[in-house]
Amino acid sequence: MEEGDRKLKKNTGFISSIFGGGGSGVSDAIECYISAANYYKLVFCWETFIRVAELHEKHSDSKFDAGQNFTEAGVCFRKVDFIKATDCYQKAADIYVDMGKFTMAAKAYVAKAEVCESTLSGNIPEERNIANVLPKEKCKDMCLNSYLKAADFYKGEEQKSSASKCLVKVGLLAAELEQYQRAMHIFEEIAIYESENNMLKYASRGHFFQALLCALCYDSLEAERALKRYTEISPIFKDSDEFKLITKLMNSVKAGDPDGFTAAVEEKDKVARFDTWHTSILLKIKRSCGDGGEVKAGGSGDAEEDDDLR
Repeated sequence: MEEGDRKLKKNTGFISSIFGGGGSGVSDAIECYISAANYYKLVFCWETFIRVAELHEKHSDSKFDAGQNFTEAGVCFRKVDFIKATDCYQKAADIYVDMGKFTMAAKAYVAKAEVCESTLSGNIPEERNIANVLPKEKCKDMCLNSYLKAADFYKGEEQKSSASKCLVKVGLLAAELEQYQRAMHIFEEIAIYESENNMLKYASRGHFFQALLCALCYDSLEAERALKRYTEISPIFKDSDEFKLITKLMNSVKAGDPDGFTAAVEEKDKVARFDTWHTSILLKIKRSCGDGGEVKAGGSGDAEEDDDLR
């Protein structure tokens, strides 16, 4: 580090500042910083990667290296400081966008979103002693927006499969944020894309189902219209277990029949258990049938939500 500082200072004299000379001095300094960064990586001290990235960023011919070093810094900071990690990935993404490298920008946004997901899931190993964790109230919005930006860049590069994976995350998060109409349209977009692809058409059934669950959360009439539309788009969906279940659920909502709703859920759950996301949204819809039950507070929240759903 000290050697790099000395080489950099030699390059910042009066004449160099006027004529832009001494480029080799900057290059030598960068090499020293990289060596230091790789050493510090072994002893869990990663600030030097940011220093290297900032030096590269100041030189137009080194922007790609700047993006790579901000990415490397992000990888390292994921282990100790989530806020610095997201900042590094954002800087990398901005550089890649400026360079027109949109696939790399998308990957940086995905990495940023994954940092947010680690916070939301509480998936933080105790031995890592994370110093700076994102506030959860801010985390879902940042995660959603990062996946959405990644999806947009992947779409622009005609990488539809990668875009679809990001959009699934956006749909799940939008529903958790109670943005049900937005989530419905996102799942619909994914399902229509999958239904038009012979390799993916069977996966569309689950996403049509998720779209309809989201629709039921804000407008049962919209859900009915969407169901009719989806069966016209996808014959496979019309013949699926998901179609049979959503039809039963919609009939129960229309009739104000929480017992019928519960029976339909239990029947399906015996075959394949619902995950936390489905359980939460099904419970919300059940309440619209007139059940009125509250989710009990306690340590095993997911299990207790299951109990209220059944």
